[in-house]
Amino acid sequence: MTLDPIQVRVLGALIEKEIVTPENYPLSQNALLAACNQRSSRDPVMDLSEEQVRQALHSLEDMGLTAVVRDSRVAKYEHCIRTVLNLRRDETAILCLLFLRGPQTPGELRARADRMYSFDGLEGVESTLARMTAQPAATEDQPGGIREQRPLAVVLPRQPGSREARYAHLLGGPVEAAARESSSDRPRTRDASPEDGGLAERVRELETEVAALQAAVARIEAILKGGTS
Repeated sequence: MTLDPIQVRVLGALIEKEIVTPENYPLSQNALLAACNQRSSRDPVMDLSEEQVRQALHSLEDMGLTAVVRDSRVAKYEHCIRTVLNLRRDETAILCLLFLRGPQTPGELRARADRMYSFDGLEGVESTLARMTAQPAATEDQPGGIREQRPLAVVLPRQPGSREARYAHLLGGPVEAAARESSSDRPRTRDASPEDGGLAERVRELETEVAALQAAVARIEAILKGGTS
């Protein structure tokens, strides 16, 4: 299952609105279009057309990830991803945020998840991410068959100067897959701590000050030599 960015945005919007505004869920296509093109709580901001959303809904329905509710005059849509992926409520909230806002740190996820799920501190977010990034064993799918599941998220290489690693979902194509491969293939080394970065900066400052002092001493010596000659 590999989703393109529009499918990811459609699914994320459906999940968000189901949890945050259940009174307005399922969504009509117009309401879904507005949710996808929101300017707030979205990264990146998109400007999708009705046709793009319609095509995404059709393809997601073929994958079993969305369904049409036909008990009203206007067709409305709901997601089925929680059932398909057997997600817990905390995992659903994290996956929704990763769908809508891209890679994020555990701290960012905790701050932004309040309206969808109340985590018990940062440790709760990290525990959920640990489950979502774990490599599960093969599980019985149906008699005579075994389905190999895959992680839902991956930890990305830590950015220079960042105290927290970022996490990304693994349902959205080559960017996340490439990040997963690069992080797993890279030799394990000790992560640079904030103290290491601060020490290096202080050393550079001291080297600059020493160089300036040496230049000043050289100028003074030149002046003194000129006065005695």
